[in-house]
Amino acid sequence: MQQESLESPGCIEKNITARRIRRFCFLLTLAVLICYSRGRLFAQTQAAPAESSQMRQLHQALALAEHGDTQRALALANQLVEQHPAFVSALKLQGMILEETGQREAAAESYQKGLKLAPNDADLLFKVGVFQLVAGDKEEAIKLLLHHLRLQPKDGDALYYLAQAYRLTHQDDLALKAIKDCLKLEPNNPSVWQKYGELLCITGDNETGLTWLLKAQQADATLDQINLDIGIASMKTMDFQSAQKYAGEAAKTHPNDIRVLELLASADVKLSQWADAKQIFERILTYKKDDIPTLLELGHCEVELKEYQTAVETLEGLLHIDPTPVLAHFYLSRAYAGLGKTAEAQHEAKLHQLMMEKLSFSRSTDSDLRESGIREQARQLLTEHRESEVLRIYQDRFKGTSPTLVADSYVFAGKIYLYMGDTEHSLISLHRALEIEPKVRGAHTYEGILAIQQNDLAKAEHEFEAELANDPNYQEAIAEMGEVRYRQGRWADAAAQLDQSKTMTPELLYMLCDSDFRMGKVEDANLTAETVAIYGRNNSKLMQALVDLVTRNKQSEEAQRLSASLAQR
Repeated sequence: MQQESLESPGCIEKNITARRIRRFCFLLTLAVLICYSRGRLFAQTQAAPAESSQMRQLHQALALAEHGDTQRALALANQLVEQHPAFVSALKLQGMILEETGQREAAAESYQKGLKLAPNDADLLFKVGVFQLVAGDKEEAIKLLLHHLRLQPKDGDALYYLAQAYRLTHQDDLALKAIKDCLKLEPNNPSVWQKYGELLCITGDNETGLTWLLKAQQADATLDQINLDIGIASMKTMDFQSAQKYAGEAAKTHPNDIRVLELLASADVKLSQWADAKQIFERILTYKKDDIPTLLELGHCEVELKEYQTAVETLEGLLHIDPTPVLAHFYLSRAYAGLGKTAEAQHEAKLHQLMMEKLSFSRSTDSDLRESGIREQARQLLTEHRESEVLRIYQDRFKGTSPTLVADSYVFAGKIYLYMGDTEHSLISLHRALEIEPKVRGAHTYEGILAIQQNDLAKAEHEFEAELANDPNYQEAIAEMGEVRYRQGRWADAAAQLDQSKTMTPELLYMLCDSDFRMGKVEDANLTAETVAIYGRNNSKLMQALVDLVTRNKQSEEAQRLSASLAQR
């Protein structure tokens, strides 16, 4: 089970609480300075009412807040805001008191009102940015925190939360840079050491990261989740004994934390302590019913403990929920073998091998993951005819990752247009990409896909050939060429191309299955039919077509199994 210390909103809030006191005192001091030093009560407003009564009320509210009488302080702040809605200092104070009394949603509203009136107020930018981070709007949080840092570049708190926001958007290099800048400003802060160590591990420098985490723990053993972080780092450095040790320590203070339990169980698995691991996985399932990774590891433990029938039940239950985990088929093959069911064991072993081959050729990269993070935003922007913003967002996100970045951004826009059904703008973007860089990856492929949609197979073939001339191993183009051959009735060529592409696209796998049947390769066709059912299980129309295909080819047993699976869904 993979371990990774991603920050949940609850964890972020804990970190904010730990770092908030200094910030709160600073903001109170700032509010006083606004009144005394600047002689004005409105940040970035041109006019203010008579200052004397407002200052008296504000000073009184501040004094009450500082002495712990938050109820009366809040009443005064509310009165000020009601009387003077554009009074930014009062909105700040109102927000601070609401936040300190646990009324976070109301506090966020006060801060946001203040920020609308004072869009360059550094402290409001910080507060709203952190609130957006906790609320899950990570992109907006990054935007606000960067704005804040342009005004106050030496703010360690802002850099700390910016690092978290970057981490949560999978921009790990930027996260590491932000925490390094924070470390320069706060070189003696153990919580910064902890975050720095965590990010070093995430970016691959596990040994150095572990050193910083141990340093942080030695300086402050009460740091939240420090034992968990050290345990995860130990796991990554293959020190399973230490991972088990620190996970055990973490479990003492966080006995119901799923991440702690998962780490402890994973360490037990690595140390072949199957009975202990099984017990923990069973406990995890009481919190996360039908969790796929947990069921998979539980089945693994049962196989190792030679509890074969129980393992079959666990793994078949898992595959009923989600048939895609490749290792489930491997463990199920072992369980069947342990029960002496040779035919079932061989079938699962073949299915495992076929799925492994497809996975080994799958281009699932970090850039794909980051692209998925902006896809929906890009779709919305293109709907609003704001293509230039999409290009900018893409180029900012992938800066420094590709020598053809500008052309890549046009391919991305063209692809999104294609998925939206806007063929005119899709072609404009793809042509522009090819003008910038004739060998840019993907442009010809998406033009070919559009040609298939328009039933222009000659045009599609030309585009895929052009793509493959630039990159003979480009899997998507190989797979789409297989679709062209299928539509041309060239079954052998279609099967060869689709098999070579190692595609996991259900519709293309259906074509491979049909091609195999037409060539008399019944065993291959049946195996491919199972992969169609695995990857296309949520497409009821495709699943029914698959049942019909198998039935037409007189594979009654396979058809019954697929029909039963379809009925259950």
